[in-house]
Amino acid sequence: MGATEAIATGEGQEAEAAALLERTRETVDPELRRAVGSLPGGMRRVAMYHFGWEHADGTPAAAPAGKAIRPALVLAAARALRREDAAAGGAAVRAAVAVELAHNFTLLHDDVIDKDVTRRGRATAWTVFGIPDAVITGDAVMALALKLLAQDPHPASAAASARLAACMVELCAGQQADCAFEQRRHVSLDECLVMATAKTGALLGCACALGALYAGAGPEEVDAMDAFGREAGLAFQLIDDLIGIWGDPGHTGKPAGADLLARKKSLPVVAALTSGTAAGEELAALYAGPMAGDDVQRAADAVDRAGGRDWAQAHAADRMGRAVQQLSRAVPDLGAAGGLLALAEFVTRRTR
Repeated sequence: MGATEAIATGEGQEAEAAALLERTRETVDPELRRAVGSLPGGMRRVAMYHFGWEHADGTPAAAPAGKAIRPALVLAAARALRREDAAAGGAAVRAAVAVELAHNFTLLHDDVIDKDVTRRGRATAWTVFGIPDAVITGDAVMALALKLLAQDPHPASAAASARLAACMVELCAGQQADCAFEQRRHVSLDECLVMATAKTGALLGCACALGALYAGAGPEEVDAMDAFGREAGLAFQLIDDLIGIWGDPGHTGKPAGADLLARKKSLPVVAALTSGTAAGEELAALYAGPMAGDDVQRAADAVDRAGGRDWAQAHAADRMGRAVQQLSRAVPDLGAAGGLLALAEFVTRRTR
């Protein structure tokens, strides 16, 4: 199966991805709960709330769970390389849990940085417990991720720990650049792509690479899996940026146009601002002053008219094509990588 053919066969992949994500949650959640439950009382309470398992008062909750995309990538990558037999089916679970913990470290911090008051339809941890507790819990969750790998007897755990630590440094650099862009009037599209690759692509690439490491893959296969995840991650970010502008608040759990109100230099916005069009100039003027009334809707319309929406959609498709080409380096028979392809299709065709 070639790269183009693999993308074209999207029928039924959404259902496959949904089933894979559900199986991942069933596999990963017990270990994830055990890990979070090992945190000291105060941090455990914040983390349990953040993950949706408890209300603020500590009583059990059934809040919407995260999508589990990153741990699913770990497990799907291990399976795609066909080195994980039935007896070793759980070998990469700790790595999957570590990646999910690392991801939630970023969410706890991002909500504080972005001053987001809702996530998954409920109040963010910092608005409930305060900024210090949310930040400190995020730090502890990241330390917990590395501790899990350090204590894992699997022969790939040391390499996986080093790779995850390096990924988080890169991710933090991407987050820092993202924050810096909000203070700058002019940001190039190339700068924005580099930032998005670090902020989002790096962790998805790391997830795939950890799955390959736990499957016993060689360096070239591990790097190819990392490249696949990075390209898919950039496509993911492009779609996420579109949702940040045009997503349904009932599905996203965030106000309409939240990214525009925060004047985020997201990829569709930067594409519009650098388009050289009248609509791009209109958007720049809106971003330069305070937004009130219907200014957020006007900004969204300007992004659309300047071509930012179309560019982001087309570029997401292009990045997915590149992702499948990278995947074929590690798994020449793409039929064996159905789980990874289904997940890639899911993250680039989602609308919320």
